[in-house]
Amino acid sequence: MDFTPTPEQSAARELAAEIFGDLSTPERLAAGGSGTDAALWKALCAAGLPGAAEETGLLGLVLMLEEQGRTTAQVPFAATCVYGLLAIGAHGSAEQRARLLPPLRTGEAVATGAFPARRGGVRAEGTAGGTADPTADPTADGTPNGTGRLTGVVPVVPWLCAATHVLVPDGATRTLWLVRTDAPGVRRDPVETTAPWSAGRLTLDDAPAERLGAEAAAERLVPAPSALPHPTGPAVRDGYADILALARTAFAGLQAGVAAGSLARAVAHTTIREQFGRPLSTNQGVLLRAADAHMDIEAIRVTAYEAAWRRDAGLDAGPHALTAAWWASEAGTRVVHTGQHLHGGIGADLDHPVHRHFLWGRQLAGYLGSGAEVLEELGELLTTACPAPADRPTPSPRTEAP
Repeated sequence: MDFTPTPEQSAARELAAEIFGDLSTPERLAAGGSGTDAALWKALCAAGLPGAAEETGLLGLVLMLEEQGRTTAQVPFAATCVYGLLAIGAHGSAEQRARLLPPLRTGEAVATGAFPARRGGVRAEGTAGGTADPTADPTADGTPNGTGRLTGVVPVVPWLCAATHVLVPDGATRTLWLVRTDAPGVRRDPVETTAPWSAGRLTLDDAPAERLGAEAAAERLVPAPSALPHPTGPAVRDGYADILALARTAFAGLQAGVAAGSLARAVAHTTIREQFGRPLSTNQGVLLRAADAHMDIEAIRVTAYEAAWRRDAGLDAGPHALTAAWWASEAGTRVVHTGQHLHGGIGADLDHPVHRHFLWGRQLAGYLGSGAEVLEELGELLTTACPAPADRPTPSPRTEAP
């Protein structure tokens, strides 16, 4: 494994850091509320950063999302890249890629996923014929023949109120559907969440949808995108599982940035804040908590990098994405609590910048799932992949020497 960024990945990260640092200031964040920062989103798209995720792979996206997390920038960057550009690029049909990717790159379209980083989905009902055929000619109105109707409710979808398209999984069949948010039968109700993510409750009542990719997408082989560092690696078999791993890895990378930004603020505060004639940072208790937080951040970062590297290399990344999600949930929560506590009483001020990191860290942990939930799924995955041999001999009773 080599996590050293390529020149393209480093350039994308540096450009992201510059734009987020210049435009996502505490003053702008305070004035923006829960909506998308339109000027920042326009600047990111003009710089080509959403589209850069296609060229730099998942590891490049994780590096850019770290920079977003450091400033808690109020834009649907992760959602659009994961559930739009990367999902459609890897698993969409040629027609879908040609039609949907350009507006997603320019910011004219915004994607999200009714796709919790935990298990779940809605009920899908196929149209007459009931199958998707991406090789068929589009219908007269420009939509593919692989259409269906969706019914169900997803209580919380991040950035739903800003989205034009939603990627919806059918949990029963592991098929993936694209829904336009302005389509009949689609209802969006704003939902207040811990972090101001412009989230909403998605209600689908016989809503029209198009199947992502080909018939039986969960069973066919999809070649790894040629832009990834190792295009000759094994094919991605299961679109549902691949996008789930994409989401877990990307949001873990975002959490690494949120946690790093929280700790950086705490270090700056304790360095200049004095108590009994000396800086707080000289106290052993403060040093130990900051050191523990630093190690937690490194654990989140390295597990997210490994999962991203494996996916870019065409290797199985499911267990590694779960591991990254566990660290992001458990350790990320610890770090943002530490950042707030090291600020003392002002850390509880709702208007203080460090409190925003606290809210984002808790929201990301809730989205990825609690540590117990993630460990349960990881345990199921490992025991299924590595079952105990059926012919293992039964240990004989221990006999005592005469």
